[in-house]
Amino acid sequence: MSKWFVTGIFALAATPLAAQTSCDVTHTLQGGDSLLSVAEQYYGDRSRWSVIYYANEVALAGNLVNVPVGVELTIPCLETANRKADPKPLLQDDAGIKLLTGSNYAPFTDQDWSGQGLATELVNAALEESPSPVPFSLTWENDWSQHLFPKLDNKEFDMGFPWIKPDCNADPENERCVNFHFSEPIFNILVRLYVQDGDSLAFEKDDELHGKTLCRPKGYFTHDLDREDRQWLTKGLVKLTQAESPEACFNLLTEGKVDGVTLNEFLGYQKIKDMGLADKVKTLDRPISTETLHVIISKRHWRGTTHLYRFNAGLEKLKSTKRYEEIVSRHLGLFWGE
Repeated sequence: MSKWFVTGIFALAATPLAAQTSCDVTHTLQGGDSLLSVAEQYYGDRSRWSVIYYANEVALAGNLVNVPVGVELTIPCLETANRKADPKPLLQDDAGIKLLTGSNYAPFTDQDWSGQGLATELVNAALEESPSPVPFSLTWENDWSQHLFPKLDNKEFDMGFPWIKPDCNADPENERCVNFHFSEPIFNILVRLYVQDGDSLAFEKDDELHGKTLCRPKGYFTHDLDREDRQWLTKGLVKLTQAESPEACFNLLTEGKVDGVTLNEFLGYQKIKDMGLADKVKTLDRPISTETLHVIISKRHWRGTTHLYRFNAGLEKLKSTKRYEEIVSRHLGLFWGE
């Protein structure tokens, strides 16, 4: 097995989607199979591995690379535009639980996306599965900088989503760790590194980025760049440029003013597509980090722990059913199918 087979599983190719050979079928894993090879076999594109993974997360038991021989995988169809989003029977304008989210974060939360986003549907479904379900309202505030402080911190809203959780063990003074409870993970995402096509940077080891300048938009988290085993920023090993937007970061990259852009794989792929950069920018195989999306609740909320218990119980029940896999597979299929 090559050294980069492990991280190669996460490779994100900006190539057109080939025709599916078949879907809504069962594939029995054979010796030598990987999620990459199975995605290539059925979708004609290895980068669509995540569609298969999340449709079979329970069966794979978290194995991304050493997939168990003999396991039967469901191969979802990518053409999901006609599949309806889950209804939201608990959603009301004036309800006992007030949720806060924002748009422009497809496929996770977006008012123009099917079901208003993957995270929106998962939160709704988890609340439906919670003990003694109660109605909730959903407010869209597209200025994300207002969510944590003041709106959630002042308890204008009971819960917000979806938010990245820092490493609170390594950085207990992080303002999110100090001020908010985090639910169990809703979804895992990869943070990728994008460089100019033709750049020889391999990023096989962390120290290969020492002396480089990376761009991540202003207001985005940076804890993965400064975690205990890296301390890229604290020690000045890597320079961080914080541009106004993802588009601004990619413009700096193509102008040669930064060495790389680091964003989650969905946002990065979408921006490359929208900006017509597929022949100018490439994605490196090794991810910068794996992050988790959560519901958050102010620690000063008098019913915070009750809300947290309710949501976590519902999420645990949801993940034990096929509904979780169906929601995730549908949204990933829609994203890649587009």
